[in-house]
Amino acid sequence: MKALVIGATGAVGKDLVEQLLKDDSFERVDVFVRREMPLLSSKLVSHMVDFDRPEGWTGLLTGDVLFSCLGTTIKAAGSQDAQWKVDYTYQYDAAKAARVNGVQQYILVSSVGADAHSKIFYSRMKGQLDEDVAKLGFPGCFILRPPSLIRKGSNRFGEKAGVVVLKALNAIGLMRSWTPMPTEDVAAAMVRLAKSGKTGHNIITSQEIRIFAYSK
Repeated sequence: MKALVIGATGAVGKDLVEQLLKDDSFERVDVFVRREMPLLSSKLVSHMVDFDRPEGWTGLLTGDVLFSCLGTTIKAAGSQDAQWKVDYTYQYDAAKAARVNGVQQYILVSSVGADAHSKIFYSRMKGQLDEDVAKLGFPGCFILRPPSLIRKGSNRFGEKAGVVVLKALNAIGLMRSWTPMPTEDVAAAMVRLAKSGKTGHNIITSQEIRIFAYSK
């Protein structure tokens, strides 16, 4: 298979690319990035693109499966509008182009709690993207909704504190669906979904992500 990846330099994206390059089911991995990635394998093809100018790169989105794990924080983006552009617009542009180009599978990293009608901006943004990519008609569409993610080597204080709090709540039986999950587990589930042969529109819950991550 030929895999396409946007968000390859993020926490999940890095783990995903690493796993795809090691998997013999994928003979080529094309990544679409703002800055060129190190050549980790002869299978890796790196496309440096301007996400604000989709007409310059979306024609390259040809292959078997598009993995979409692009995202930012509102702190890094600077505003809700800027975060919407990264988390929604760039990903929707890629999905729409991939479908026009005949890509058969689409696998998106969304978020637990995604809801297009939520009063919470982040949840509403994620939910709106989930709904809109589902309408594009991919034969196989998989939307993963992981909980808080455990990033390797993260030094974000808020992230570490959030993981500690959630683990404490999990220990007394609360918010189990929000149990923090390693990024490599999300990546593993994405790879296995691509090879599963499943079709249709599928929402993959946090528990199902764990099942796919460790299934053979």
